[in-house]
Amino acid sequence: MTAHKSAARKTGKLSLAFRPLPVPQVDVRGFWGDRVDAVASRTADILYERCVEARMLEQIDPDRPSPGLVIPFHSPSPDEAATPGFTGSTVTTQMFWDSDWGKTIETAAYSLYRRRNDRLEKNIDAVIDMYEKLQQPDGYLSSWYQRIQPGLRWTNLRDCHELYCAGHLIEGAVAYFQATGKRKLLDILCRYADHIADRFGPEPGKQKGYCGHEEIELALVKLARATGQRKYMELAKYFIDQRGVEPHYFDEEARARGADPKAYHFKTYEYNQSHRPVREQDKVVGHAVRAMYLYSGMADIATEYGDDTLRVALDRLWDDLTTKSLYVTGGIGPSAHNEGFTSDYDLPNETAYAETCASVGLVFWASRMLGMGPDARYADMMERALYNGSISGLSLDGSLFFYENPLESRGKHNRWKWHRCPCCPPNIGRMVASIGSYFYSLADDALAVHLYGDSTARFDIAGTPVSLVQTSNYPWDGAVSIRVEPDAPVEFTLHLRVPSWCRKATLKVNGASVDLDAASNDGYAAIRREWQKGDRVELDLDMSISRLFANPQVRQDIGRVALARGPLIYCVEETDNAGQLHRITLPRTAEIEAHPEPNLLGGVVTLSATGSRAEAENWGTALYRPEPPAAQETKLKAVPYFAWDNRDPGEMLVWLREG
Repeated sequence: MTAHKSAARKTGKLSLAFRPLPVPQVDVRGFWGDRVDAVASRTADILYERCVEARMLEQIDPDRPSPGLVIPFHSPSPDEAATPGFTGSTVTTQMFWDSDWGKTIETAAYSLYRRRNDRLEKNIDAVIDMYEKLQQPDGYLSSWYQRIQPGLRWTNLRDCHELYCAGHLIEGAVAYFQATGKRKLLDILCRYADHIADRFGPEPGKQKGYCGHEEIELALVKLARATGQRKYMELAKYFIDQRGVEPHYFDEEARARGADPKAYHFKTYEYNQSHRPVREQDKVVGHAVRAMYLYSGMADIATEYGDDTLRVALDRLWDDLTTKSLYVTGGIGPSAHNEGFTSDYDLPNETAYAETCASVGLVFWASRMLGMGPDARYADMMERALYNGSISGLSLDGSLFFYENPLESRGKHNRWKWHRCPCCPPNIGRMVASIGSYFYSLADDALAVHLYGDSTARFDIAGTPVSLVQTSNYPWDGAVSIRVEPDAPVEFTLHLRVPSWCRKATLKVNGASVDLDAASNDGYAAIRREWQKGDRVELDLDMSISRLFANPQVRQDIGRVALARGPLIYCVEETDNAGQLHRITLPRTAEIEAHPEPNLLGGVVTLSATGSRAEAENWGTALYRPEPPAAQETKLKAVPYFAWDNRDPGEMLVWLREG
């Protein structure tokens, strides 16, 4: 345990808090540069255009007639239909179109750092003008409750995403202000946040509510940091502290609108993590995206307030997720029914829901846990989710999307252009476009390097400007060279992550070897020195190939093996391996080789091995027989999971049968 964490345990205050470097202070190249370019050149425009096609612009433009109900309310199940007031008949994805606009604005903002796009900026400015016109004199702003269901605002926080939409608009406003210097949307959302703070809180006469879909908590932290207004941080803390407190707000709210609190589609408040106060929670339950956003907000507040009671709860939840409910790809949430968690070790592959937004949310949570100090268990998981379960949701050219990310497909699961619940496209867009902020985090006298790859970071330490330049072909190669360029000699600690997947690593500073065992704590090597212009750090990570096996309690993966190289999980596709992938067996003794293929899938490293394939040709017509099928030798080729379904559609498999 590092010294500052020990201090936190004793005092409840962090002596050292790390915050991510803002997007403008990090330039990314190489692997992530290609992905940011795809978002900036294609995805950001596509998001705007498809929002318009879906009629979202009509809903926020007060100068046009209201579009009315475009997407029908969810159909209730038969038992719900018999009782009016059930969730199923009061919710439509159209309710949270404001959140899609917020994320689209955020993606556009981060993309504008990458490349100038006058047409996109003009379009976003017009959207902002509409929100300015739409905002009510008291600051309230919801296109749904102003244009589709007027008169019902703040009556159903449990189901209807009001504060969730506010949160995404706030995040978009902060990003757009930082990218363009234009304050209009930021001022609009500050007025709305002021209205929310007047309405909700612990003070007498205020509603004791919070959102059924968490998001505003982490957005308010961003707003507080951007404006310096502490009241927004206090409001975020209130929403965290109040969640799940008895008497339960959602029960009282339901009664106030004349509904039975039990007339709830999901039957349990575990669905939105309000089943008990957050500090008492010890199991990851319910809707996966909601859970990840809640834990992200909790981690932010734990960092800002040095709140060790939240940290203890977060560590319990982290351990529960990562030991019982996590896909090897960093995907989470196996069930389509609740878009979330079921029971321990329930990780089906073909039916895996593993929503793109949920993996993005896991990245958010992990990155915020790093605010309490460098710890490789969080950064390793952030990397796993980044390189696998999240960016699989975006095609290599930035134009098509996955909502679900299964680990097995018979060939019918393909990326789509849009979705009636289009939360994932702008979520993966904004995360990729802002990827530089996940690479590094800064404390008063330390910089932590969480991710590796070609990039340049600019920051100040003790008033001294410093540039740090990473040169690496990561994740294809584990050699990382870092050049430190301070304007003047300055002392600080450089924390470098040594990933848990790496079996062998070496570290040098200006050519002199560093004892990694002695220098490492919580999976990070700490180098403290007075840095001079031109100092060079060389970290060499052994990029070995690994066979991964699941806990025997994961019934779907018994007798199966997954392949990994460095941070990447691999899969086999029909286009490389013919069809009927379930018939392939990989012997435990098979040698697995890595092959750089610069002309495949934008340039990847593939894996190959000799396996066997069960023959069906000479089986005959019998469904069963006493003799096993004959097997023939076959060449097996695996590609990174994130890149699947970018060529001919076909079968895909992550977990192979092992011989």
